[in-house]
Amino acid sequence: MKMSLLLFCLAVLFASFTMVLAGGDDIEARVEHGYADSNGVKIHYAALGSKNAPLIVMIHGFPDFWYSWRDQMDGLSKEYYVVAIDQRGYNLSDKPKGVENYDMRLLVGDVAAVIKHLGREKAIIVGHDWGGAVAWTTAMMMPQIVERLVICNLPHPRGLSRELANNPAQQKNSQYARNFQQPDAHKMMTAEQLAFWVRDPEVKKKYIEAFKRSDFEAMLNYYKRNYPREPYQEDKSPVVKVKMPVLMIHGLGDTALLPGALNDTWEWLEQDLTLVTIPKSGHFVQQDASEMVTRSIRMWLNR
Repeated sequence: MKMSLLLFCLAVLFASFTMVLAGGDDIEARVEHGYADSNGVKIHYAALGSKNAPLIVMIHGFPDFWYSWRDQMDGLSKEYYVVAIDQRGYNLSDKPKGVENYDMRLLVGDVAAVIKHLGREKAIIVGHDWGGAVAWTTAMMMPQIVERLVICNLPHPRGLSRELANNPAQQKNSQYARNFQQPDAHKMMTAEQLAFWVRDPEVKKKYIEAFKRSDFEAMLNYYKRNYPREPYQEDKSPVVKVKMPVLMIHGLGDTALLPGALNDTWEWLEQDLTLVTIPKSGHFVQQDASEMVTRSIRMWLNR
């Protein structure tokens, strides 16, 4: 794979991310850091709010780290204990070698380990991108630990499976994922390239530092282990319905995950679905439209 091809893939994946990221006040000075043990893998988290308040666990995607949720942490921490994790392979969490160590079941186990470490039985789970995939799967595999589910720009896995099998536009726009599944794709990456979409200089420094602490091969192991491969086939296995209420927030400018995958989501849920679509927002909806995302989550939780 040539460097130009990788840069093109990254550009396609984040083409709709046009917001100038603002640093704001330094949330890093206010959060409390900690680590949970997930069967020997150390999972880092940053927390804000009262430890006695209802727990929210936030899960980032690719390429990102806990800091992605800074606006939502700030906006929700007056009413909730908000904990944003670094997924394994990223920033301050452990980075086990081997694609098998990034199986979805282990990623779900990391979320469960954080909840248990915090002395809770369940939490409100919020996920974006790969964090959304982990959140969906946690809700299906371990419903007893999920109180409510909030998903940002990640269709239900069955919706994505259907679109990959039947929608040529989604197949075309998923070329980046097929490239990321190639054996040596991680060798073409640098921290600076992964942070190219961050325009605020001070925020960009934080991202570059976090990515330099991360493992690029581990980042792509999420795609190699869990993203569907060609020939794409629609998932026809027995449906395991999500048992808790779901809020989905989707930036319609997302070029990686097209909105057609949102159709029929209600077929895979037992309770109510609230869908918020934001026409001018892209893939990173929690940053593109941070105020609206925070307000939507707060209003939905307090309804």
